[in-house]
Amino acid sequence: MVAQSLESMIIINPKLRGGRPIIAGTGVTVRTIVGHYKLGLSPEEIADDMGLSLAGVYAALAYYHLNVAQIEVDIAQNAETAVRRDLS
Repeated sequence: MVAQSLESMIIINPKLRGGRPIIAGTGVTVRTIVGHYKLGLSPEEIADDMGLSLAGVYAALAYYHLNVAQIEVDIAQNAETAVRRDLS
């Protein structure tokens, strides 16, 4: 069994999800994980509900806590875009 590093679990690729950080191999953004977590879901519930590894969910939450400002800006921009879309 090959050990994984935290750095390999979250990737940023400009060609995937607009360059937002995602859980490697899934396409699920850190922003999505944080949103579910802020709604009160536990990491275990998020992993089960989304078909993700628990390690991937914790990696996303660790990335968030290391980059709070960056992810909060992304969350705010996404909310603003959703409001504009709803008003159109």
